[in-house]
Amino acid sequence: MILGAAVNPASTRLLDMGAGVGVAGMVAMADLPQLKADLVEIDEETLGITHINLRDNALADRARAFLVDVTAKGSERAAAGVEADAYTSVIANPPYFGSNGTISPKAGRATARHMDAAELALWVRAAAMHAAPGGEIIFVHVAQVLPQLLAALDARFGGLTVLPLSPRRGMDCSRILVRAIKGSKAPFRMLATRPLHEDVGQAFMPEFQAIFRGTGRLHW
Repeated sequence: MILGAAVNPASTRLLDMGAGVGVAGMVAMADLPQLKADLVEIDEETLGITHINLRDNALADRARAFLVDVTAKGSERAAAGVEADAYTSVIANPPYFGSNGTISPKAGRATARHMDAAELALWVRAAAMHAAPGGEIIFVHVAQVLPQLLAALDARFGGLTVLPLSPRRGMDCSRILVRAIKGSKAPFRMLATRPLHEDVGQAFMPEFQAIFRGTGRLHW
């Protein structure tokens, strides 16, 4: 939901890479009535749930969902209907766990949870192919992969902005949001870490409570 709430409010076309059941893309569309979206997912069963979610949330007329491997050749993605240089926003929630994690015995779940650095670079390359000139890409990932993600992004994008997220004040950053702009020459920015939860108890900070309630957006 935070990823969907991070999309530029002026965006008109969204590509959600590795969309899962479509939550991030639907959050963005629900908040931005002008936004149309293409959602791509590699797992056929998951994609079926995506279609149901789009229908049940009255968003099917503004979205398409494709069975596509993000790391496939660009020609294969284009043949499936994912256009080059077309999207004002490209968002991605790549698999979090590297080779040191426990591999799920279920093939679909393993694919959704595991990725090495070379695969991550392929996701960045795909984002670069499909983002429109001046368009943004936004990745959410674990903090440990920030060096690899920045290295992959720096070769193709400018205006890199990193927003670290921590569970609470004083705790290490656990997740990062990274935004980059295609063709930008703007300098790198590292924003202050934002805690997700209040210092005591399980409540979310007001900014994130508003996002989860569907009444707020993420401010970069």
